[in-house]
Amino acid sequence: MVTCPECEGSTTLTEQPRVGEILECGDCASELEVLTLEPLQVALAPEVEEDWGE
Repeated sequence: MVTCPECEGSTTLTEQPRVGEILECGDCASELEVLTLEPLQVALAPEVEEDWGE
């Protein structure tokens, strides 16, 4: 189980996550990035910025 830093909702995981994996909050649909496994910590995933070919 993981707690969303955005809405404080709890999401149950069906399988063991990997570091760097992106999960979705079941309550607010925020994208969460797995930071560490022991203890399990997540943070809001960084927004993907557009690449204008620069």
